[in-house]
Amino acid sequence: MNELIGKMTVVIPSYQPDGKLAEVVEGLIEKGFRDIVVVDDGGGEAYAPVFERVSGFPGVTLLTHPENRGKGCALKTAFDYCIKERPECSGVITVDGDNQHHADDIYACCEKLSEKPDRVILGTRNFSAKEVPFRSRFGNVLTKGVFRLVCGIKITDTQTGLRAIPAGLLPVMIEIEGSRYEYETNMLLELKARGIPFEEVTIRTIYLEENDSSHFNPLRDSIRIYRTIFAFAASSFASSLIDLLLFYLCISFLAHTMPGGAWNIAMATAAARICSSLFNYNMNRQKVFRSGGRNSIIKYYMLCVLQFAASAGLVSFVSYLFPAGSLGKTLIKAVIDVFLFLLSYQIQREWVFRRE
Repeated sequence: MNELIGKMTVVIPSYQPDGKLAEVVEGLIEKGFRDIVVVDDGGGEAYAPVFERVSGFPGVTLLTHPENRGKGCALKTAFDYCIKERPECSGVITVDGDNQHHADDIYACCEKLSEKPDRVILGTRNFSAKEVPFRSRFGNVLTKGVFRLVCGIKITDTQTGLRAIPAGLLPVMIEIEGSRYEYETNMLLELKARGIPFEEVTIRTIYLEENDSSHFNPLRDSIRIYRTIFAFAASSFASSLIDLLLFYLCISFLAHTMPGGAWNIAMATAAARICSSLFNYNMNRQKVFRSGGRNSIIKYYMLCVLQFAASAGLVSFVSYLFPAGSLGKTLIKAVIDVFLFLLSYQIQREWVFRRE
């Protein structure tokens, strides 16, 4: 047996499969894989014969959920099994059961993991190929853009199911939230949050019958995925609204009581930022990043001071170039703060609330 393959466990989560599942397992066995864990994610009695056939192949272990719990739960069930029953395993390769991952590509990810055992390996597809269905191409372009802009993660294929994971990271994988397709997105976000490196391996782009066998629901599952991503930005967006509203109220009040100049803008910016920052800090620490030691509040307010100075200075400068009333200054501030928000978010994620 190939020594490299002998130390790897292939995990295949499956829900209501067709004949392609057996083809996937046969292809793996032909390639030399001898430890394959298939998870029946509560497909029901109608699909029992498919799983019975697959479980009869050499080296296959079948785990069963009594009811459908989702792809994320199926993967966690397999990871937990590997931790308990495969203590000598060096890594786990997750594979989809619809025959869209070629055995050679699975082996290539296995090789890459053996070369770089501290990294998670992602098998990434080329979405510019003609055979890629429009919904898959569009969905990946959109999600890839959101990952890059909001989360600072540059990745080619955000929804790849072919992933090689070092055995030492399996406990971390089990802790990650998510029970369905959003789990795979959460996994990528968690890699970024924990500073776990990953590497991409280009694989074949295979779509059979326009990907009709996929159980991915474009509307329902996309909502789950994007809800997870935008949860990182929601707190900052809410605090920005609070900040703008308070700024408008303060600048309007000061315009009547203390007419004139940049000092009004500075004072209005300071009052609005103090209130919104307290809200933002607590939401980010407790709900968004879910981390932050004793020094996080010091780092956070160091950032706030710099952001306050940048906001007040830029608003004053632009207002000097383009004189405007209270509403005009508020609109100018809104535009400037969009750019500062994106920069601030990156700094908060990478420095203020970075997990150790």
